[in-house]
Amino acid sequence: MRVSSSSPTPQRPGGHPRPAPRPRHRAGSRVRLPLAGVLRLGRPSDIWFKPAVSVVAAVAPPNLVLLALGRLDLAMYTMAGSLCALYAHHRPYAARARVLALVVLGMTGGLAVALLAAALTTDAVVLVTVGALLAAAQKTLCDATRIGPPGNVILTFISSAALFAPQTLGRIPGHLGLALLAGAWSWTVGMAPGLLRPHGPERRATAQALNAAAAYAATRGTGEGHARTRAAAAAAVHAAWQTLLSARDGDTGRALERLVVRAEVALAAPADTDPVRLRDWARALRGTGAVPRPDDLVDDDEILGVDSQLAAPRTPLWRRLGPLSPLAVRTALGCALAGYASLALGVGRPYWALVTAASLYQANVTLTWSRGVQRVVGNLVGVLAFAAIVPLAHLHQAALVLTCLALNFGAEALISRNYWLGSVCVTPMALLITEFARYEEAGTLIAERVVDTLVGALVGFLAAVAVTNRRSGDRLEHALTAAERARDTAARLLARPDPAPAALESARRGLAAALVDLRATADAASGEWWQRALPQERVVTAEQNGHRTLAATVRRQGLHLTGHSEARPEDVRP
Repeated sequence: MRVSSSSPTPQRPGGHPRPAPRPRHRAGSRVRLPLAGVLRLGRPSDIWFKPAVSVVAAVAPPNLVLLALGRLDLAMYTMAGSLCALYAHHRPYAARARVLALVVLGMTGGLAVALLAAALTTDAVVLVTVGALLAAAQKTLCDATRIGPPGNVILTFISSAALFAPQTLGRIPGHLGLALLAGAWSWTVGMAPGLLRPHGPERRATAQALNAAAAYAATRGTGEGHARTRAAAAAAVHAAWQTLLSARDGDTGRALERLVVRAEVALAAPADTDPVRLRDWARALRGTGAVPRPDDLVDDDEILGVDSQLAAPRTPLWRRLGPLSPLAVRTALGCALAGYASLALGVGRPYWALVTAASLYQANVTLTWSRGVQRVVGNLVGVLAFAAIVPLAHLHQAALVLTCLALNFGAEALISRNYWLGSVCVTPMALLITEFARYEEAGTLIAERVVDTLVGALVGFLAAVAVTNRRSGDRLEHALTAAERARDTAARLLARPDPAPAALESARRGLAAALVDLRATADAASGEWWQRALPQERVVTAEQNGHRTLAATVRRQGLHLTGHSEARPEDVRP
């Protein structure tokens, strides 16, 4: 799966305890641009086949109908709705229904703006400017709402291509209608698996949390790579809670919540946890069988904090947009300059350079560089694949449609292993889609695509370097303060002779979420350029103290541990 570029903001416990002494900022180390490992293949996503099958099921019927009618020139508009089937596969079905509907509306809204601009002007500079502003808006909204993979890239691809297609005002309603009709079909495709496995996403998220916790428990908290494994397990547990809280569905949901509590316990006290048992529970969650119900789970005391989390107010959208303003400026500037450079070079499709730039921007400059390398390599290999495929696709329009379907499947099947590998299929697919209206000379398409890829990647990365993101340091300070306050809150409760169970559970969850956010924010800030030195020592201290206090809280609650029923003084000392 693609990785989203922002992390959820945890609930901050109330109160303003005395802040702990802060180590001085250590001089910031020079950020390096990596090459080793950027193209290394990883393991495929657990659900790689779901978006791969869904996009084929969503794209095939509209394209085959247009083929039968002899109107493949309209495929761009149906593709706008069909590609919405790529979204929300990790979400429970109740939440997925809402998210898919919003994606379809967002896709149609961006398409409407692009079609209107194309109908009102043919000035390429104006169209590139509109495309860059649209790309920035799409990037910012996708990150702020945490829409998940594939993020803004598909939205920008469709709207940018529509800007440079011939258009009239009278045809806009019909084209938007095609997009909405295909989008409704995509919504149906996305929701259909829920008929057979209604709790599939929740079960997968819980299994991932259990497996990640088992990996950390296997280190006993001190083995090689334990810090990295602990961070991955904490993120998986946090993601599982977010999934379960968005569903909260009856007895099955409660049973899954109890299993995630077991993963939390393993995270807090790895030496007291049996990793084999966690993996057995994870395996049992495959399919549609009964959710495991361990014998030691007899009441609801251990999920007292869930209701309070559900009742907590969510951060308003406008507050989530603020920290993303540097990223929005980067995207707008980089896309605009990439498009202008492409025009200056005389390339006939400047939106290719614009989309290349839009696809680069990640949480920081270092990740943006890595994505740029992956994009360039994938596109260059992809144009070679196009040269090999295009003679077959030109045999008949049916062969063209079927080839594009196969490339759709291949892109989603491969992209979770590494972005460049998926781009090897995306690039020839994008080139073939341009031929739905009419065949074009393959050599010209290849040359223009190579130029636009290089221009978009170079200009886009330079824009990322030029637009500094000093807010990443501010966000790290806020995350540190939140983690320290959450730790102090939990420590004060532990110091009481008889703390309220609900308050202790809520404090534990708040601290766990704050530590996840701290690690994600520190990782993002450490890859950013042109900022003040980061408080690395303070981050390490906050994480160590926080995890010790989490372990003490688990011992005090007595959640499935053998021995160690009391908190140790060194774990709770403010």
